[in-house]
Amino acid sequence: MKVPVSLRIAALAVATTSFYTYVGQLVPQKEVRPPAEVAISKDMKPEEMAKVGREIMEGKGLCFTCHTVGKSGALRFPDLQGIGARAGSRRPGLTDVQYLAQSIYEPSAFIVPGFNPGMPVINKPPIGLTDDEILAVIAYLQTLGGKTTVTMQTKLPYQAGGGGGQPADASVATGEVGGTGGTGSLSGAAGAAAPVPQVSPAKSPETGAPPQAPKPPGKPPGSDR
Repeated sequence: MKVPVSLRIAALAVATTSFYTYVGQLVPQKEVRPPAEVAISKDMKPEEMAKVGREIMEGKGLCFTCHTVGKSGALRFPDLQGIGARAGSRRPGLTDVQYLAQSIYEPSAFIVPGFNPGMPVINKPPIGLTDDEILAVIAYLQTLGGKTTVTMQTKLPYQAGGGGGQPADASVATGEVGGTGGTGSLSGAAGAAAPVPQVSPAKSPETGAPPQAPKPPGKPPGSDR
């Protein structure tokens, strides 16, 4: 008996749907929830900051989407193992805290050789880490090969004016964070000539008009000199 074409098409559709439904059930299902908010207080100790910083990097910061710790090979972004030890010598003139802060607030300021730029500014949306959260992240990064010296009272140039934005004084920021032009920028600002105020000539109290300059003495009568 010949099976009608329409039935064969229907049977194929049912079989295909059943197959992909079965395969879909074999794939592990993982529920993704929004990152939990991490409690931060100003009296946290360095070891507490480091613990919170790791949680922020795993959650809200999304750092481990691209970064790794202790891996090698073809990596999208640099591996962070040992960053606490090499951060202080990565860029001349920058301490480890300054370099790590710059890497977070200005990720395009320095690109590790062999990698391409692409890290977002994580103190702005959509990630939007706060200044306190970034301090905690720096505390954790320092533990990767170094010692945590940052505290919740540490002041970074990027925090000037609040909100973790760029410092209000760009010349100072360039000197402390960018590593160049700090002294020169400040000296240039201080050494600029101040505008000389224009002074109006005094007016005569009788007429209100500026006084006339005295005329040079003329020749004495009868003199040829």
